[in-house]
Amino acid sequence: MGGKYRITGNKYPRMRRPRRHGRLAFLAAASVVVLGLIGWGTLQLIDVFTGGEKAAAAGGKAHCATDAAAKSASARASTAPAPPKPGAITVNVLNATPRGGLAKQTADELKKRGFRIGQVGNAPKEFDKKIKGTGLLLGPASALNTSLPVLGTQLPGAERRTDTRKGTDVDLIIGTGFQQLAQKPAADKALAALTAPTPVAPKKGC
Repeated sequence: MGGKYRITGNKYPRMRRPRRHGRLAFLAAASVVVLGLIGWGTLQLIDVFTGGEKAAAAGGKAHCATDAAAKSASARASTAPAPPKPGAITVNVLNATPRGGLAKQTADELKKRGFRIGQVGNAPKEFDKKIKGTGLLLGPASALNTSLPVLGTQLPGAERRTDTRKGTDVDLIIGTGFQQLAQKPAADKALAALTAPTPVAPKKGC
């Protein structure tokens, strides 16, 4: 160098590049951001897979709960007392209509279908000409879910009631809307469905 600035002596100053602190700081920050994104993505993937497994497990538990309920219902059905057979039911056939001969005619048909027949005749005054429907099935409280449903298969639509009588006999009181008993094939089908309900099949896989 010449002029005003002259270097003298045998030593020269060392020329160094300025330190790039800003670039290093930027690279460090970028690395932190990239690592953070990678970690967040990994957590999302884990949640997706574990969430699916949890959903599948929850679905499996729901199916198992449904199966358990079905099995419980089937067990209750199998342990419930079977309805009595027609031969174990004594029916009093009483006519509450002005038409003559209905009680005997109906009693004879019920006898052919296996029922035991008790009293046959006219209905007492409290029911005479006061049963508007096809008929009234009347019996003790114990017959409400046993004998009356079985007798009801022979006369669909008949009202069912209970009283305080003693014994197990039931009454079929013929109403003014009575035409005839149910056709035997239909009555037999209803009776079979009542006495042998179809069990609920449990699902597999639990």
